[in-house]
Amino acid sequence: MENGRTIREKLEGRELKIFGSFSLLLLFAAGIIGMEVEGQGLLSAVKGLWVIVISRDALITDYFELAGYGAAFWNAFLVMGMGLWLLHREKIQFTGLTMAAVFINAGYALWGKNPVNILPILFGTFLYAKVHGTQMSRYIYTGFFGTSLAPLVTELIYELPFDWRVNLLTAVGAGILIGFILPALSVHTASMHMGYNLFNVGFSAGIVAFVMVCVLKSFGIESEPVMIWKSGRPLWVMAGLYGYFLLTFLYGLYLAGGDVRSILKIWKHPGRAVADFVLMEGAGCTLMNMAIVGAVCTTYIRLIGGDFSGPVVGAILTAFGFSAFGAHIKNYLPVLLGVFLSTFLTRFAPVTPGMQLAAAFAVGLAPIAGRFGILAGMAAGMLHSAIVMCTSEMYGGLNLYNNGFSAGWVAIIMVPGLESFTTRRKEKRKGICFMNRKKQEKS
Repeated sequence: MENGRTIREKLEGRELKIFGSFSLLLLFAAGIIGMEVEGQGLLSAVKGLWVIVISRDALITDYFELAGYGAAFWNAFLVMGMGLWLLHREKIQFTGLTMAAVFINAGYALWGKNPVNILPILFGTFLYAKVHGTQMSRYIYTGFFGTSLAPLVTELIYELPFDWRVNLLTAVGAGILIGFILPALSVHTASMHMGYNLFNVGFSAGIVAFVMVCVLKSFGIESEPVMIWKSGRPLWVMAGLYGYFLLTFLYGLYLAGGDVRSILKIWKHPGRAVADFVLMEGAGCTLMNMAIVGAVCTTYIRLIGGDFSGPVVGAILTAFGFSAFGAHIKNYLPVLLGVFLSTFLTRFAPVTPGMQLAAAFAVGLAPIAGRFGILAGMAAGMLHSAIVMCTSEMYGGLNLYNNGFSAGWVAIIMVPGLESFTTRRKEKRKGICFMNRKKQEKS
């Protein structure tokens, strides 16, 4: 016991950094296992990485199918490694928001992001910080989330009608412009959905993508969505996810001193942004919460007979990360149930690729269920599943956080009405209490 306390004391303040490094190593190991499963050699994986860099990345481009498991997981290793290095360089404290940013990037590095196409956007955010006379650390999370428009950088190289060198320079310039615009825009979009969409930058990125695609269309340049998707449920991928979540839970349980009930404190929070569970309740119970949500997402895909494709695994990792920043099993399940129930009313089956992704990414609307209850959460999930199947066409699949854009509209549509009913109920309750008090005074 004494040794356990000593180790926990040594870990204090570095718990999540160590967890991030451990997760990074697991991605590298997954790449090696993926090569073995597919019978690929090291050269094949390196070639696969090159294919990822030079290919279009519009939704949906599954790197498992495009380049193989080994290359896809190593691409995720590189993207996540870049993120962790930047966090270390800027001396960022690891919090729940850090977990959300790191794991959304790792997840999308399986279907849309690579170490090359995210660089211009990050540099644009760096320039924004310099122009405003502050450190990159202030806007680093916006930069991380803003890489959702990385496919637009790649797309311009292919779609512009100039020499490839001019196309490359224009694409890099566009990426820098995106990174420069998003920090200010994301502040304003947060007020539109009032913190009920956890994927705020996904919403602002969708607006930018829509505007830029409209400008390109005015010049006769159009981008078409892609559908590259790997079907199937490889046992080693499923076992790897469950094993990873189990280790995460056990690590969190250890950090919490063996108190599994500490997770109940997280479940009391509605989750409305900003709800950083690490800062509010500590790293131990946060990691346990992340593990449970990740396992629930994985189990849902298994139960509906879905595919453990690159996008689905990436979506699960995203839900896993945002379970440190607003989502937990109590506020996520109603929204997930709403997505599932919508498949009985619409033409989309649960195993439709877009619906599989909508189920995992519905985690972004968890605060609605947390604040307004189960029925509101279910309604949000159902509305989300309808909107998300249409929005990708608005910007040619060039905003990876399509679900974040959709979730923003769901929150904007639903929250004002829900707030008005909640306010009216509170006022009515206050009025009844006041009348009862008056009656008591008279008697």
